Amino acid sequence: MTTPRLELRQVSKTYQNGGQPLEVLRNISLALAPGTITALVGRSGCGKTTLLNLAGAMDFPTAGEVRIDGRATSALSESELTALRRQRVGFVFQFFQLLPTLTVIENVELPLLLAGSSGARKAASDRLQWVGLEEKAGSMPYQLSGGQMQRVAIARALVHSPALLLADEPTGNLDTASGDQVLALLRDSAARFGTTVLLATHSAEAAAIAGARVHLRDGRIEWVDSKENPKT
Repeated sequence: MTTPRLELRQVSKTYQNGGQPLEVLRNISLALAPGTITALVGRSGCGKTTLLNLAGAMDFPTAGEVRIDGRATSALSESELTALRRQRVGFVFQFFQLLPTLTVIENVELPLLLAGSSGARKAASDRLQWVGLEEKAGSMPYQLSGGQMQRVAIARALVHSPALLLADEPTGNLDTASGDQVLALLRDSAARFGTTVLLATHSAEAAAIAGARVHLRDGRIEWVDSKENPKT
């Protein structure tokens, strides 16, 4: 049996809010296979972003386990966590988070430079070509449209060929045409590179590219709708 790329086992997350416990996630269990796309849907405040942070080892559960390729994130050392985030996980955000003082290609190659990888410029150029923006390599982020900036952000997120891509409202700040381009790239990343994609979205169009939709309500899974198994 294939090990899930990402697995959440009875995950709960509680924060302290003015000295009072605030449970954001409760008993979340999910298993995502390589090369699949899963959408997290639900109202604002239902726990989508918190779940993404746990999935990317940016935060850790209060109870339960998050496993990436069979390894529990809470059991890793700081150096192992840094390596995991730099080598195995890519992030895409609603507001792009490109560094304004770097050119497009410098933004894209940054994860490889931080990881000390060789061939960073060639890999960045290849990813820019994949997203159709190789001619913008020397441009600054402010010279790009919103859709172009998000495509650069996707190139940066995938430049190190991560196993897992986490996207938080990747089309939330884009017009329909630009959003469609971004969604096509997310689909292609799963199909071409075998990347496991987990995206949080309010968009029906974005959720439609996923093989499974996980509906969260008040920190719990209310239902899961997959193309193989309609709403359960």
